[in-house]
Amino acid sequence: MSVWNPDNIKDVAESIGISSLNDDVLQALSSDIEYRLSQVLEEALKFMRHSRRMTLSTQDVAQALRVLDIEPLYGYESTRPLRFGEASIGPGQPLFYVEDEEVDFEKLINAPLPKVPREISLTAHWLAVEGVQPSIPQNPTLADSRNQELVPKGPGANPNLAALTGSDNITVKPLVKHILSKELQLYFAKVCSAVLDENNDEYRVAALASIRTDPGLHQLVPYFVNFIAEKVTHHLKDLFVLTQTMQLTSALLENKQLYVDPYIGSIVPPVLTCLVGRHLGSSSEPLAHYPLRNIAAALLGSICKKFAKSSHTLKPRLARTCLKHFLDPTKPLGTSYGGIIGLQAIGGTEVVRALILPNVKEYESLIREPLEDDGSPKKAEAEAVLTALVGALQTLEDDTMGMMKGLQNGSDEDPREKLEEKVGSLVAGRVLDMGRPKFAQALLEA
Repeated sequence: MSVWNPDNIKDVAESIGISSLNDDVLQALSSDIEYRLSQVLEEALKFMRHSRRMTLSTQDVAQALRVLDIEPLYGYESTRPLRFGEASIGPGQPLFYVEDEEVDFEKLINAPLPKVPREISLTAHWLAVEGVQPSIPQNPTLADSRNQELVPKGPGANPNLAALTGSDNITVKPLVKHILSKELQLYFAKVCSAVLDENNDEYRVAALASIRTDPGLHQLVPYFVNFIAEKVTHHLKDLFVLTQTMQLTSALLENKQLYVDPYIGSIVPPVLTCLVGRHLGSSSEPLAHYPLRNIAAALLGSICKKFAKSSHTLKPRLARTCLKHFLDPTKPLGTSYGGIIGLQAIGGTEVVRALILPNVKEYESLIREPLEDDGSPKKAEAEAVLTALVGALQTLEDDTMGMMKGLQNGSDEDPREKLEEKVGSLVAGRVLDMGRPKFAQALLEA
């Protein structure tokens, strides 16, 4: 038996012209109404609880009706709870009504009239003229700007500025305590210490293996990215720390369970620093930092392959940066080496053909002098740069294998002059010394 009174349904039916309803129909409609009302009330109570309130409002009911795809009620939107009065129209028949506020007409008539609202209008003014903000009422004053600058911007705010505003005694708790569990905080600390532990290889390898495979590190990704950036920035003279940060970056990117797309903009700068940085490491060995640059180049190539589709400007920006460091005569040879291998890793054959090959002849003037001087301290680095150039150009050989003509078909023409004209005497001599005619022909046809 339904709690809803069937007489109410009969009254509504008569109001729309239905004079007679079967008792079974009334009972079925009563049960359905009861179910619908309970469904609406349950949804409304959910909105009330999520709003952290103890009183059900008409807005909660309206939201519940909207969620259930039912036309909401009109005329009952109120920011305060409605007060209902009770009147008796007979024995056992109470009538509830909304109490209206009583208005004294004498006070209403004698009350002063409100101000006439201004007409809506639009006024144009200069926000800035040639970068200078004019002092007009529409623009913020210098005092307002100064006060805004003095407001601390979070836990990393300048303490001197905070002292000027009188808020230097405020203690700001770090967000890590509220976001990360104690287990994740402990894991992060252990991994960071293990990665930088120079005396325990097994501990370090285990930490990197855990990052590569653990699927529950989503919350730690921004903290690892910040850790990598901080270590690269403050330890440019420590090759071990730089190498381990690149290994950590590689481990994060290899973990297929982690979503690192939003952090690529923060990951790339440390990798580029290790690739084309001016002075990396403090060792007297001139080639000590070249393995680090090789790791960074491989990492940059991996980033381009995985994330170039989601960021269409990633490859062009990285190629532009590497080309700039490759051709800058003021940069050391290590930077040029990083630019060459970086371009090769970013785009492969296409980038080598478009950006490296046309500039090889002009660039060889930068390494000719140290290569010809046996006593030059830069000879080893120049040799490494020349080897990197030839290695990058070798990618053109496989790309043009199907179009080979000339040398391999028995051409008697000496290719040295053409090669020297195309890539310079240093690279041409190195290519011919390798005894690979297909490689030479590929350079001539590229």
